[in-house]
Amino acid sequence: MPYLGLIVAVLWIFCLIDVITADEGGIRHLPKTVWLLLVVFLPLAGSVAWLVAGRPVGGGIWGGPDAGRRPSATGFPEYDVRPGRAVATNSESDEEFLRRCRERAQQQRDAARRTRNPEQD
Repeated sequence: MPYLGLIVAVLWIFCLIDVITADEGGIRHLPKTVWLLLVVFLPLAGSVAWLVAGRPVGGGIWGGPDAGRRPSATGFPEYDVRPGRAVATNSESDEEFLRRCRERAQQQRDAARRTRNPEQD
């Protein structure tokens, strides 16, 4: 048992660094500040609680399944070009589609105006 204090100290330092470097959006159950206070003031219990309940899934200083993934250039990954994603090949069909969308939008605007002001028909 002489190494129990050393093990607790190493666990405490690991969890302290892990809480500090964790992304605020991925932390579970409590805000980052509360987790930091728990780990600082309750070294063993706070560290174990952090590892079990607070640590981001696959996050922290070790990374996770998406640690090597490049962030989206646009901020919207669903709009990034990916294999298998449909890309326009015929500009005429695109123009026809856009024309129909504009017509339908105009019809919807007209219908909404008629609903709001029925006496102006």
